[in-house]
Formats: sequence, C-alpha cells, structure tokens
Amino acid sequence: MATRIIESLVKISETYSLIFDLLYGFNSFNDNVQVLEMKLEELCSLEYDINKELEIAELQQGKKRKREVENWQRNVQRKKIEVYGIVQELRDCGVFKHLKLTAQVKKLIGQVTDLVERGRFPKGIVGCAHESRGYALLTTKLAGAMFQKNVAKIWDWLMNDGELIIGVYGMGGVGKTSMLMHIHNMLLTRVTNFDSVFWVTLSQSFSIHKLQCDVAKIVGLDISKESDERKRAARLSWTLMRRKRCVLFLDDVWSYFPLEKVGIPVREGLKLVLTSRSLEVCRRMNCQNNVKVEPLAKEEAWTLFLDNLGQQTTLSPEVTKVARSVAKECAGLPLAIITMARSMRGVEEICEWRHALEELRNTEIRLEEMEMEVLRVLRFSYDHLNDNMLQKCFLCCALYPEDFEIDRDVLIESFVDEGLVNGMKSLEAMFDEGQTILNKLENSCLLGKVENYVGGKKCMGLQDASSHIAISMMKRGCQCVAPIDNVEGYYVGSQLVKMHDLVRAMAINVIKVNYHFLVKAGLQLTEIPDEVEWNEDLEKVSLMCNWIHEIPTGISPRCPKLRTLILKHNESLTSISDSFFVHMSSLQVLDLSFTDIEVLPKSVADLNTLTALLLTSCKRLKHMPSLAKLQTLIRLDLSFTAITEIPQDLETLVNLKWLNLYAKNLVSTGKEIAKLIHLQFLILHWWSRKIKVKVEHISCLGKLETFAGNLYNMQHFNAYVKTMHEYGPRSYLLQLDSEESPGKSPWYFFAEVCFSKDVIISNCKIRTGVTPLMLPSDIQRLKVERCHDIRSLCDILSLKNATSLKRCEIADCDGQEYLFSLCCSSSCCTSLHNIESVELYYLKNLHTLCKENEAVAQTLPPPGAFTCLKYFCIYHCPIIKKLLTPGLLAYLQNLEEIIVHNCKSMEEIISVDGIDYESSGGNKYCVANRDAVKVTHPKLVSLSLKHLPELRSICRGLMICESLQNFRIFKCPKLIRLPETATPVQTLYDCF
Repeated sequence: MATRIIESLVKISETYSLIFDLLYGFNSFNDNVQVLEMKLEELCSLEYDINKELEIAELQQGKKRKREVENWQRNVQRKKIEVYGIVQELRDCGVFKHLKLTAQVKKLIGQVTDLVERGRFPKGIVGCAHESRGYALLTTKLAGAMFQKNVAKIWDWLMNDGELIIGVYGMGGVGKTSMLMHIHNMLLTRVTNFDSVFWVTLSQSFSIHKLQCDVAKIVGLDISKESDERKRAARLSWTLMRRKRCVLFLDDVWSYFPLEKVGIPVREGLKLVLTSRSLEVCRRMNCQNNVKVEPLAKEEAWTLFLDNLGQQTTLSPEVTKVARSVAKECAGLPLAIITMARSMRGVEEICEWRHALEELRNTEIRLEEMEMEVLRVLRFSYDHLNDNMLQKCFLCCALYPEDFEIDRDVLIESFVDEGLVNGMKSLEAMFDEGQTILNKLENSCLLGKVENYVGGKKCMGLQDASSHIAISMMKRGCQCVAPIDNVEGYYVGSQLVKMHDLVRAMAINVIKVNYHFLVKAGLQLTEIPDEVEWNEDLEKVSLMCNWIHEIPTGISPRCPKLRTLILKHNESLTSISDSFFVHMSSLQVLDLSFTDIEVLPKSVADLNTLTALLLTSCKRLKHMPSLAKLQTLIRLDLSFTAITEIPQDLETLVNLKWLNLYAKNLVSTGKEIAKLIHLQFLILHWWSRKIKVKVEHISCLGKLETFAGNLYNMQHFNAYVKTMHEYGPRSYLLQLDSEESPGKSPWYFFAEVCFSKDVIISNCKIRTGVTPLMLPSDIQRLKVERCHDIRSLCDILSLKNATSLKRCEIADCDGQEYLFSLCCSSSCCTSLHNIESVELYYLKNLHTLCKENEAVAQTLPPPGAFTCLKYFCIYHCPIIKKLLTPGLLAYLQNLEEIIVHNCKSMEEIISVDGIDYESSGGNKYCVANRDAVKVTHPKLVSLSLKHLPELRSICRGLMICESLQNFRIFKCPKLIRLPETATPVQTLYDCF
C-alpha cells in the first residue's frame, strides 16, 4: 500500500514538473517570439534605409546596386514572408502547436540576425553602372574602312586620361553623328571606367539657357525655377562633378560658347566629345584632338547605295552602270547616298535612271560650298516628288523650328487651312488625303517618323484617318490631356514627324529661291522683325516659338499678298496693336495660339478674306470683336480661352465648318450654332454646366461629323440620340448632367485616346426617372457617375443593344450593388461581348460583380461575354469581399491587368469552388487542399494590390500565371501566398 502511495506521489510530482516545464517553455517561447519581432523590425528599418540610399545613388549619381545587394534584398523578402507566415500560423493554433514551433522560431531569429549583419555592407552598396548608364541610340550601320579607323582613334582618346575634349568635324551629311552614336553605344555595352554617358543635340538656334536645360534634364537636375544663368551653371557644374567619371556628347555645335558659362566642368573624369561642321569651332572649343570625317570612297559608297536600294530592286548590267554614276553624284556622303538610293527603290527602267542622273548633274543651287553637294542631292528628292501640291505640303513643315516634333494631325489641319487638301470633302476624306501625303513624304525620307513614349509606355497613334476625329476631340477638348514639355501636339496617342536639319536647310533654300516666305521660327526673338523684312511680296510668315513680348503701335507692315501668319507659341506675347493687320488685306490663315493676349485687335474683324482664325490656349483672352465681316471663315478655334460669351455675330458665319468652343467659362444654350448648317466639327465644353445645348439647335446640323457637348436634359439627350440613327456624327462625346448649378467636376475621363464614340452620364435618374435613358447603339465607351438609383448596368435598358461597347466606367453611384445580373430579364450581358476595359470607383454598396441566379448555382454568362476583357480596375469599394467568382473565371482568359486598390473588406481576388474558409474560435482557416484546384491565367501580365487590409489570398487554389511580369503589393498585411510564375516577376512590397 505504501509503495503504491509513493508511486502515486512520484507520478503527481512528475506531472507538476511537466506542467511547470510547459509553462516555463511557453513563457520562454513568447520571449523568443518577441525577440523575433524586434529583429524583424530592425531588418525592415535597415532595408528601408538601404532602399532610400539606393534611390539617391541610382537616380542622382548614375550608380548601380551591387549583385550582393540584390541577393540580400531577395533574401530579405523571402524571410519576411516566412516570418509573417509563422506569425499568422501562431494566431490560428493552440499552445501545443506553439511549443512545436519553438525550434523554428529560434532558427528564424538566427537567420534574421544574420541578414541584419550581412546588410551592413562595409564596402558599399553600389558600383559602376555599366548596365544602367543610358540607353542605346538607334543608328545605321557604319560603312567604310575610314569610319572604322576613326572610331578606333576616338575610342583610344577616350580611354586615355590625358585627352579631355575631342572634336569631330566634317561637312553636313558625312556621318559625324552616326559615328559618334556608335561610340556612345559602345560605351554603354563595354566595360570601361565611365559611370555615365550623356548625349545632347544642339541646333543653329543655340542658346546657353536651352543647353543648360537640356544637360540638366539628362543628369536628373531640375533648374527650371532658377532664372539666374550663373546660379544655373553653378548647380549644373556641381551635379556633373559628383558624377566622377562620365562622357558628354554634344552633337552639331555650330558656334563657339564658353563651357564654364553653361556649367560643364571639363576636368579629369569628365570628357567632352563634340561634332561640328567647322574645324574652327573645334579649335575655339579647345579640343585637344580633332578628327575629320571624310566622305566614303567610291566602292564603299556603291556598297552603301546597294544596301539601301534593297534586294527587291533588280538592276541589269546597263542600268547598273548608270546607277553607279548616280551613286557617284552623291559625293560619298552617307546621308545623300541613303536618301538617293531609297528614292530609287523599285525603279528598274534605264530611262528613269538616266533621267535621274541628268537631273542630278544639271541641278544648280547657290549654297555655301561645304553644304552644296549634300543639299543638291536632297533637293533631288524634293524635285522627284513630281507633285506641286505634295511639294507645297513639304515646305509647310519648314515653317516649324529646327528639330521640332510635329503632330501629323496638326500638319494635316494646316494643309486644309492652306487649301492644299480639298476642303470640300468630308472630314474623313480630308484626313485620308492628308495621311497619304505625309506617308509619301516619309517614304521619300523627307520626313522622319518619331516614336514617342509617355510614362514608360510606347504611345501608338491611331492608324485610320477616321479615328483622327477622336484624337482632335481629345486634344482640343479635354484639359486632362495636356501637352508634354509644352510642345503642341505631343499627346498620348499622337503620331509625330520631324525634319532632319539638313532636309530643313534644303527646304529653306527652296523657299528662298522660289517663294516669298519669311521663316524665323524658334530663333529666340524678343521683338517683331523690322518692317524692312516685311516686303510687299511676302506670302507666308512664321514667327512661331519665339519670345516676342508685344507688337507695338506704329508697326503696320504693307503685305498685300500675305496669306498666312503664324505667331503661335510666343507665350509672352501680351498685346498686338490694331495697326498691325491693317495692310494685310489678303490674309487667310492667322494663328495666334498659345500666346498671352488678352484682347484680339479690332482690325482682325476687318480681315474679310480670313478662312482660319486659331486662338487655342490663349488663356487670358476674354473678349472677341464682332465676326460679322469674316464671312469666308471656315475654321474657328477658341478652345482653352477665357471667353464668357459666344462671339458676336457668330451665327452669320454660314461657311464655318470647324468650330471649337471648349471654354469652361462660356455660357450658352447653343442657339447661336443652329444656323451654322455647314458645320462638320463642333466641340463644346462637355462638362461645363454653363453651356448646355438643346436638341433643336444641333439636330439641324446635318453635315456634322464630330460633336462633343453637354445636352440640356434627359429628354433632349434621348431626342438627339434618336436623330443620330439617321444622320448623326461619326464621332461624338455626349455628356448628360442633370445638375444645374456648379458642383463637383466630373471624374477624370478617358485620358488616353482609344475610341471615338463616348457617353458620360452624370447626376441622373436612370431607373426611377420619368424617361428611360437611350444610348446610341454604336457607343464604344460609357461612363456613369453619381447616378444613385441604379443597382447594376442592367438598369440601363438601352445598354443591351450596345454591342460595340469597348470600355465602361462606373463611379460614385451609391445604389450600385453589382455590375450586372444573370437572373435579370433585361440582362446587359449581350452587350459585353466586345468589352475590353471595366473600371469601378467609389461604389460603397457594391458587394459582388455578378449576381447569379440563386436557384441555379452554376448559371454562367452567355457564350462570348467578357472574352475580350483585358483590363479590370476596382477602387474604393468598401464592402465587396470576393472579386472574381467561379461563374466569371472561365470567361476571363484574355485578362491582362487587374488593379484592386483601397477595398477594405476584400478577402480574396479569385474565388474557387470547393475551397473555403471556416470559422473556429473567431479565426478563419482553409479546410481543403489548396493545391487540389488549379487556376490558370495565360495572359495576365500585371497585378496591383494596394490597401487591402483583409486580403488573405489571391486564389485559394493553385494559381499559375506564366505570363505575369509585374506584381505590386502595398499594405496587404494578411496576404501570404503568391501566384506561381514561370519566370521571375518584379514584385514590390511594402514593409507591412
């Protein structure tokens, strides 16, 4: 008995000891968890500091992070996810599970501590940025042994520490720029001691101020607010000195200037390479070594000629002999050879080759000796157009400044204004003709195509001329779409062209010899040219892009033959005297756009031959004189002006075809427009509540092809939509806003140019109103905002017929509960076959995208619905928990981008049948095998998740996205599992 008692007491003692050990171990475990959290916080702080230091070093100093730093950052990201996974698991499990994780927690403490120590990087975190010193320039293949020899010579000089300034000179078109572009690219791709490589192109209209701005821009310095030239130079010099070792290329230096005045500190470590057409300029710039670029030898020139003639051109022996003579006439100049060869592509008849040779030999143009050979060849390309109208269109391009990137559509409009394109045609036909003209000039190498980039993305313009209407509408009628770098025409979607400086020089020479033009564009003029230059034979004058402040009283040039006067982009021009236009009795085109004038001179009202009056972006212009005498006016542009009233006697301009009244302070009902029956293009300020048009004032405009405006009310909107079925515009942007008084401005709408049949519905009763909304059947884009009585798109009954709908936005609609319903008899699903983009903003009662039939759980959208959807964005929708349901998932295989931001209840992006959360003790956990269900998205490229505090998973199945390239996560603290990808994905996290 005593033995049993003793054994029982021993067991009780052992049990108490075990409990004590457990409690002690649990307390010790909690201490370890606290240590882990402290170490992780230290690691996150260190990571933040390193990221900030990298940002400064890479962006401002042109450095590149070391490979070991990249590896450390990746390890930190992995370890953070692992730690957060353990923390999440600890929240969901009991005491005994805690104890089992003790060893793992201790291991993580050691690993996090090791990462902190490794993150000290005593030897620094950045090195030479051989891979990020700049971008390779597009250039042609170098031809000739001499070119290769010169490249080797310049390369040796660059590698020699003693040579600081290198000069490259030679005649125009000989290949100086191409050669240096190759050297520039070599510096980027080869391992050298240079950290940065910069390229700046100068021009004949050179100024210290402009060069300072250009250099500052490429080195990442903002000196736009510094007006003092010396201070600008000091800041620029200090920034370049910090670059340590770099090469600066200055292309096309026309005259000497002091480097110290600009702020270029030539010293050991900073090397300067410049090109010029003059050895004297190189010497004055203190170049230690100069190299002359000579024309190609005979056989080298012939090889280059054949390369650019193309394999599709077959030459007989007889034609080859003549073609060799043509190549010889190009004087070994690569630019001339390339231009001449491309103009003869496809020509195989010997008679045409003999004719070309004869013209080359007989063309005589009085030019400076150095330029004569290349410009003579370029002149041949101009003459070879064999179309007087095409040549005049080409010369219009020379009215712009040197190196100016010109919007194709703006050029076409100028062709129409000048009468070079048949103005009797429809808008579509006119722009078809204009695009054809520009294509011919590009194909003749007289114009070059410019590919523009915005926000890191290539901006492709619309190819068909009919879509120009949308471009014009957005460019002239949407303040959200502003020019970039204050250059007219540079918009998202724009297509740009540019004249090579030698081609422009040839064009100016043609103008001087054959025409009476005065071209002083982009020459930094501060005053109007002297009256002696305004001779009586002048036909066109271009003074655009200067700094002319005023045209004072007393200046009244006698130019009775002047037809075109361009003063646009003189942004400091505040006043023009009435006397200035008095003796311009034949003026047809007057362009004062982008000036600062407040009042239009009264004498403009007497220009009864005027066909185009362009005043866009004259933001201080408030008053207009009477237009009664301007009966020949065809185009009037008052967009972005400060006018408050319709110009007096506008209704008398019965010949008007193009009218832009996108002015936010303009007040009108549109009645003055009703008599302008020949209008083809009409833009009103569509989101201004001060100008609302009635249907009777625009339905009578039977020739209207483009229209944008705000309709008076629902009845007028519907009535106008009915008329559109018969003779409505091909392109439109219709706004319906029932609010009468100024309130919230409409949402940012369709900044990028994609389509041209747009409708905005704001502050309207769509479902509960007296009259149901009627949408155009060919609508391509729809935005609904602040229409609080709709529960879904199905409440817009007319939408079911909108089978061309491409893009849909819904914003700030309090009644919106779902996007559409499958169980609704008026389902809008039939209109969703072609939809490519859906965007949802501030829908506080949205709880699901698709309301499915509760009786039939597997109800799916009709075949084809959503199959074209590429872009989906949801923003500030606070109660929706699951985004994409099983019923939608199978139809979204073409989805490329998903954006989910600021949805505070969002728990899951993609829901999968058979896998769900169950509650246990207030916590949620996954009960099914998450790998049992696989979800694939073959085209998903970008996924952005921000401010989603409840997001637990993207997909509880196994999500495979082999195409995923960009994955952004910000403030999603409960998200652990990421989708699997075939290739490494750029994943951006916050510090949770």
